[in-house]
Amino acid sequence: MEEGSLVQYAPIALMFLVAAGFVGVTMLATHLLGPKRKTNVKLESFECGIEAKGNARIPFNIKYFLVAILFVLFDIEVIFMYPWAVNFKELGTEGFVEMLLFIAALLIGFFYIRKKGALTWED
Repeated sequence: MEEGSLVQYAPIALMFLVAAGFVGVTMLATHLLGPKRKTNVKLESFECGIEAKGNARIPFNIKYFLVAILFVLFDIEVIFMYPWAVNFKELGTEGFVEMLLFIAALLIGFFYIRKKGALTWED
């Protein structure tokens, strides 16, 4: 690379140095200037204003995670449908057929997870 092309990146490097310096100075200043009183109340776990009860590491049903992941999966696919709906006329018949295939793939996946019992809560 030529020396002139590297000089073009100097403002970006300077920006990163200033940002990193600001973060470092801010963290150091808050650590040095902040209060140092550690009481039992301050060291206690806090979650949404509810007092902690028992151990936070208790296991719970994996179906909560599964339903959350499936929700995100099917929710993201709706996002893919929005641009198609906006450009429906421009895409024409080919776009319509492609969206039908996309929806068919979604339905196959949905019926698969239903068949596997991923959405049933009874054990």
